[in-house]
Amino acid sequence: MDRRTFLREASAAPAGALAAGQAQPVVNTRSKLKITGVRLVQTRPRKPAPAYTPSAGSWSTQNVEVANPMSIYPEYKATRSLFFPDPGKVPGFTVEISTDKGIKGYGNGGSGGGPIVTDHLAKLLMNEDPFNTERIWDICWRSTMHYGRMGVTMNAISGVDLALWDIIGKALGTPVYRLIGGEVKPRVPAYCTGNDIEQHVEAGFRMLKLAIPHGPADGRAGMKKNVELAQRARKALGPDGEIMLDCWMSWTEAYTLEMAQMLEPYRIYWMEEVLQPHDYAGFGRLNAALKSTRIATGEHEYGRYGFRYLLEHRGASIWQPDLNWCGGLTELRRIGAMAAAYDIPVIPHGGGLNGAIHWIIANVNAPWAELFMPAPGGPREVYQLWEEQYQISRGPDGIYTRPPDRPGFGWDIEVVG
Repeated sequence: MDRRTFLREASAAPAGALAAGQAQPVVNTRSKLKITGVRLVQTRPRKPAPAYTPSAGSWSTQNVEVANPMSIYPEYKATRSLFFPDPGKVPGFTVEISTDKGIKGYGNGGSGGGPIVTDHLAKLLMNEDPFNTERIWDICWRSTMHYGRMGVTMNAISGVDLALWDIIGKALGTPVYRLIGGEVKPRVPAYCTGNDIEQHVEAGFRMLKLAIPHGPADGRAGMKKNVELAQRARKALGPDGEIMLDCWMSWTEAYTLEMAQMLEPYRIYWMEEVLQPHDYAGFGRLNAALKSTRIATGEHEYGRYGFRYLLEHRGASIWQPDLNWCGGLTELRRIGAMAAAYDIPVIPHGGGLNGAIHWIIANVNAPWAELFMPAPGGPREVYQLWEEQYQISRGPDGIYTRPPDRPGFGWDIEVVG
């Protein structure tokens, strides 16, 4: 999923609280709820930002080159849209789970998972108590294991699990983060992903993640352009801000080692997804060899068993599970506990956007959240709505965010279809 699509779906689907048809919180929590309906829905923000044309030359993974696993094929190299599914063909999804007490929960899942929810998992969910998250997760896992375990089946389980947690929070009248331990910090430092560097620094970000444009297919000239991008970010931030690189499964071990050496003057905090996600041994070798930066990965890893492989190979200094893909909140809690036992920070992919901020604020071992800014060139209202949605504040680390205090995940949406 490219970042523009990710940002659009994260804000249009579960990204606020009271959805159409939601009942008041259940007062007698000893009265069990029962799941009575499961369907896929289309949603939109209750307060949508006005449409606009971004400034000429602004960064977008749809319209500019970003290093990727397909870069070795010239016909697919220019943009991700050339090899991604056609729009709407293999989409992410939002699932609505309803109960006999009128409370409905909403959860986002990853690409291709929707049909698995409706055509398989739905029959297993009917009449279950949504508070039994461990039981339901295990039923979904065991029933899809013969044809899944990673990818679309975990995408499906993720959406279902998030909808259940949304129901529980609404039933108890409390935000999800209070269900899993409450706050360990009042707000979360945030970094911004994207290459509109000057806009992000002007907005107040002191931590930037750059989308690396070039990989081995671009040779020495591409390496120099990667360095120039990091140099531009360091100049904009000054000596004290943090710079991270998103390499999106596109580099090799040798290329990574050489790039790390070339980038050393710019003090790179981490290099993300430099290899394809299944190359646990390669990640382990790089994590041991690199001293000037850190290896981060896990966006395209699935479930605790995948992260156990990463752990066994000592493959990363920072783990980055995605809440909508890794198995949902129930599985993220297991992944996070495993990481905490080895003092490995967990910084979820898209963590400020997709509901993971509830887990981040409730865990000591989750130091930062990822955000994306609306592209430059919009009216002031666009950026005001963005600040309201993510409860933006400012302080010594730059930009901070925190979860909504509305019940459940706090998705501020309405169902439109």
